[in-house]
Amino acid sequence: MTKRIGAAVAAAAASLALGLGTAGVADAKIHEEPISCSNPAGQQPGGQQPSCQNDTLTQESENQNPAGHAPGGHNK
Repeated sequence: MTKRIGAAVAAAAASLALGLGTAGVADAKIHEEPISCSNPAGQQPGGQQPSCQNDTLTQESENQNPAGHAPGGHNK
């Protein structure tokens, strides 16, 4: 009888632990991040920040995960 009660308590504890283990999992979103600008000649202007400050520049970006890395297969 005590073995059955112990088994039931162990099973309940295991299911509770597994249920709580997934509650804190973050939802990692892939987002587009600006990486550089290029002018009409295809060159990067000197001193330019990653996001373009001029309408004649072309914004270049890549997909990144929250750690700032480009995941495989997600970039152009």
